[in-house]
Amino acid sequence: MSEKPRPLWQRLAAGALLAGTIFAAGSYAWLAGVRAAASPPPMIATSVEVLDRNGRLLRPFTLPDGRWRLAADASQVDPRYVSMLIAYEDKRFYEHAGIDPRAILRAAWQFVTHGRIVSGGSTLTMQVARLLEPRPERTLWAKLAEMRRAIELEARLSKQEILQLYITLAPFGGNLEGVRAASLAYFGKEPRRLSLAEAALLVALPQAPEARRPDRQASAAASGRRRVIQRLEGKGLFEAAEAEFAFAAEAPAGRRALPNLAFHAAEEARQECPSATLHRLTIDMAAQERLEALAIERAATLEPGVSLAMVVVDNASGEILARVSGADPQDRGRAGAVDLTHAFRSPGSTLKPLIYGMAFEDGLVHPETLIEDRPTRFGAYRPRNFDLDYQGTVSVKRALQMSLNVPAVVLMQAVGPQRLAARLGAAGVDMRLPPGDVPGLAVGLGGAGVTLEGLATLYAGLANGGALHRARHRLEEGIAGQAVESRTILSPVASWYLAGILAGSPPPRNARGGLIAFKTGTSFGYRDAWSVGFDGRRTIAVWIGRPDGQPVPGMIGRERAAPLLFDAFARLVSRPAPLPPPPHDALVARNGDLPVALRRFQGWDGYAGASNGPRIVFPPSGATLDVEPSTPVPLKIQGGEGVRVLVDEEPAGVTDAAGLLMWQPAGEGFVRLTVMDAAGSSDSVSIRLRRSR
Repeated sequence: MSEKPRPLWQRLAAGALLAGTIFAAGSYAWLAGVRAAASPPPMIATSVEVLDRNGRLLRPFTLPDGRWRLAADASQVDPRYVSMLIAYEDKRFYEHAGIDPRAILRAAWQFVTHGRIVSGGSTLTMQVARLLEPRPERTLWAKLAEMRRAIELEARLSKQEILQLYITLAPFGGNLEGVRAASLAYFGKEPRRLSLAEAALLVALPQAPEARRPDRQASAAASGRRRVIQRLEGKGLFEAAEAEFAFAAEAPAGRRALPNLAFHAAEEARQECPSATLHRLTIDMAAQERLEALAIERAATLEPGVSLAMVVVDNASGEILARVSGADPQDRGRAGAVDLTHAFRSPGSTLKPLIYGMAFEDGLVHPETLIEDRPTRFGAYRPRNFDLDYQGTVSVKRALQMSLNVPAVVLMQAVGPQRLAARLGAAGVDMRLPPGDVPGLAVGLGGAGVTLEGLATLYAGLANGGALHRARHRLEEGIAGQAVESRTILSPVASWYLAGILAGSPPPRNARGGLIAFKTGTSFGYRDAWSVGFDGRRTIAVWIGRPDGQPVPGMIGRERAAPLLFDAFARLVSRPAPLPPPPHDALVARNGDLPVALRRFQGWDGYAGASNGPRIVFPPSGATLDVEPSTPVPLKIQGGEGVRVLVDEEPAGVTDAAGLLMWQPAGEGFVRLTVMDAAGSSDSVSIRLRRSR
């Protein structure tokens, strides 16, 4: 049953009351003009935003109360949306001083003639006043206070500033405030370019933000959108054909998640500058997005508890272009909340190129110099190759490409492990040793910890002719693409030699070689798999392993990390940029054309491999033994006298006269066996024990 209209005398009285409102508003206008100087401009809190190098939104943060309120400016919004908003809500916005008497008279007349409120007569400035100082009651005095505040705003702010407040504060349903948050949530894009249907919906939503929420009331949202378009037809804002197309467009039926890229980099930026509301990073959004998608795909194929990390560095500036740690920050099983790009881990063989580079600088070797790969002792230290085999006489280039351990340690002995550590420190690449340790020969084979970011920065220096730039995350430090600090890691010639050698490294299966220079690494006990490579513009470093440092059988750099490195390059570029040309003083020659001193490495005479110290004959390093709970494992030791056996540095017994010890394992897992004689000579192997099935 329809409601009866109010009696005429009541409507006339209400109209008179509204007319009195106009008179009161005029009085308030004079008072507000006098007091405007005492009223400070409004200060509103907006969501913290993290932007990429080009100003694109990587990740916003909600306000403490959970609302999304992204700062907006009319210049960031489609101009037609602004025109439609003003034409629909306040067509004399640029003419009035906060209140529109003609609109109020129209509202009073409509109330008198219809017996109900048809339009409220509020200007955009009055709506901003209501948003700044919300009042639950809808009384005459609340309306008068709203008018007074609107006049004050007009006295202190420009029209553009008032418009900016509206498009930042207007409600759009749920916890969305402002046109940017609404456009991202409902359309998945910034409001710079909007279709007519999208612009009309954004105009309609603040009138009834909950009743017209597209994610809950799709039909009401479509109806509100249609009403806006119908009222603005013929205003010159759009053609009739476009209006028909907009009527047929489907309203968004759901709500999208706001951008959430570069989780760890965004969190770090916010912690470093907690008072800032805008953080601009060196990250490139397109590269970050592609590598995060790759991380999700690859993580699905990894064992439980195994994670991954990737870092991309611009060679010329040192800027971090992408930084990925894990596939899901909420994945506790893979420690997704931990930033693994900054974790110190054993780099395996990835530091070997620096050893060779220093030997090139010292004039000890050339890429074509011959060097020996034979069983060799360095006091108590006896390095072995990963495959437990030896290659004999090889070129230095081939030794590095095959990642042979003995030649690397021989050259480390020649250049000095302390110099290697000092060179890294001077270049700003942090390296951590076990407590109480000093740099030794094993440093070049993974005997110290580095971070993935540090390793990427180091290789970016090699790609940049030896000029290493400090890793940059924030653009506040300078202009995008401009280096702010440079240190020398190697000479241009040594760096070019290394780039050429690493470009010839055997690629992983199903990958094309020769396009990038790269190196792999596997840490002791199969805990970390690494691969880092570069082209002429960028360096990418990847790591795979368990965040808790537990071993993972088969976690080998060449088999696990190298394919991910090549996939990362393929995701970022269609074809890698060419490596730089040789410096003018580089020596390009075959072995026979080298100076005599460079044809064969002469800096170490310890290749005989003769030693009276003990040597573990069985089990060999890297072996996997099936064990029974009550069956001891025979340990066969050759050479030495009074040989003691240690298991993970704990005494396990002494060999008999035949060099045999029957050892009872305590359980499964990886263990390190060490034997030591009375003279201090020793030998060690690492093996894996597993229960017989």
